[in-house]
Amino acid sequence: MSTSPVRTVDTDLAEAGGSQAVKAQQRLREWILAGDLPSGARIAELALVDRLGMSRTPIRAALMHLKQEGLLEPLPGGGYAVRTFSEREVADAIELRGTLEGLAARLAAERGVRPALIQQARLCLDQIDAVLRASALDDETFSAYVELNGQFHKQLSEMADSAVLAREIERASSLPFASASGFVGVHIHDSQARDTLVVAQHQHRQVLDAIERREAGRAEALMREHSRIARQHMQLALRNPAASGTPGVQLIRPS
Repeated sequence: MSTSPVRTVDTDLAEAGGSQAVKAQQRLREWILAGDLPSGARIAELALVDRLGMSRTPIRAALMHLKQEGLLEPLPGGGYAVRTFSEREVADAIELRGTLEGLAARLAAERGVRPALIQQARLCLDQIDAVLRASALDDETFSAYVELNGQFHKQLSEMADSAVLAREIERASSLPFASASGFVGVHIHDSQARDTLVVAQHQHRQVLDAIERREAGRAEALMREHSRIARQHMQLALRNPAASGTPGVQLIRPS
């Protein structure tokens, strides 16, 4: 269940003329993930009118969409509360993403991928290699890794040439904490834990090679195995939430 914003929802709101709703949604999401709105805290529309300086209409829309993201839950007496998540729920969401990405890798290998797309993915991996040459990640290189990692996963989903599957992968990745980079923050400034990112990068190249060689079963298995690294990251984050570098990790209840 990823901390990344649901971009399709934000876009839909903006296209509907709801720029204020988009701003409210982004601000509320930031507050939730930063712990400014703690888990279990009741959130009412009227209380947000003054705090955000907006009318109730965009705030109501923002709350509804944050409920769809899974960050809020409705209360019987009205209003919403910030959700908490069990470790198992997060693990299931990561597994779902991995299963869908595995299917995308298999279909890409079966159907074949244009050489230009393979080359784009390889260039992205070369950029990740350059980032990981540092013994530890600072804020700037960490941000670069997150962006490039997300870019590569998006390229893989597009290789399947299935709009339906790409949409479902995006939906699964938008669940709280489920994105490919949802927990990589645990590695920032940690040279030992950073080694896991090197392993993940090796898996990236193996998956891409399997797709290029049309090894469908291997590509799918590698991609599903790759998602398990995110579960390892989650366990690291839960051991030391304050130092994890993962926004919103305080919302997860360890098993």
